[in-house]
Amino acid sequence: MDTQLIALAQNCLNAAYEKTMAFPTIIGTLIAAGFEGYVVDYRRNTTTYFLSDGDNAVLENQPSKTMVAATFDQPGIHAQIKWAQANPPDYSYAAFCENVKALGCAGYIVSFSGRRVLYYGRTAELHVEHFPQ
Repeated sequence: MDTQLIALAQNCLNAAYEKTMAFPTIIGTLIAAGFEGYVVDYRRNTTTYFLSDGDNAVLENQPSKTMVAATFDQPGIHAQIKWAQANPPDYSYAAFCENVKALGCAGYIVSFSGRRVLYYGRTAELHVEHFPQ
């Protein structure tokens, strides 16, 4: 992947942590640049961004001390997603990440064309969240 696309993905990841760009703006920016989606892996502490041809870039997430809990708390994770979507003043992406990991989320897959996010646990439990209309 060329360095400009990697820099764009890094800027979007940083903007999520710094709350300088809203989630819909981040998604729009990535789509406009040709990204197909991305995968957040909390156990490796990485986010991988994918182009439609399979080319990808793996970026480091901010450091975290929270381990992924063994039990997948789907209602708790869903509540965290709703908190993120509401984007209240107390919301932060870093807190969201810490919270869902403590609730057993091992990572999530974002599909732009599928307009959905699949949150998964350590034993492959799933919660599917469709993009808001």
